[in-house]
Amino acid sequence: MLWIFYLLALAAGLGLTAQAGVNTQLRQSIGDPLTASLLSFLVGTVALLIFVLSAGAPVPSWSALGQMSWWKWTGGLIGAGYVTMVILVAPRIGAANMVALIVAAQMVSAVVFDHYGLLGFPVHPANFWRIAGGLLIIGGVYLILKH
Repeated sequence: MLWIFYLLALAAGLGLTAQAGVNTQLRQSIGDPLTASLLSFLVGTVALLIFVLSAGAPVPSWSALGQMSWWKWTGGLIGAGYVTMVILVAPRIGAANMVALIVAAQMVSAVVFDHYGLLGFPVHPANFWRIAGGLLIIGGVYLILKH
């Protein structure tokens, strides 16, 4: 059953690349990257609200929300920053260059986060194979950027 999650991860990667193109086109229509990001998140928020309500997902109490650590609220801020940066970067360096650099940064940070178990990730030590895989990805990024 693990293969289903691999397919979902691949679909997410495809979605992120498509999202960059869609949001870049939105920016061209709107004229402003921040407004385009806002509209993108507004549509996503409405879609998630409809999904949560129709799925009957549990809604946390105000008390539970108030007891959470402040940093647990930063995911949306990070997402907004990501979408805005992609809107700014994609039309200037292209999809392949942008995605290659994003994936390289994700891989390096993921190996570090896994190694130390940061942000609740299970600990997976940075062994030879993980480091070698990361270096191969960085090498691939170099080749993509080299043209």
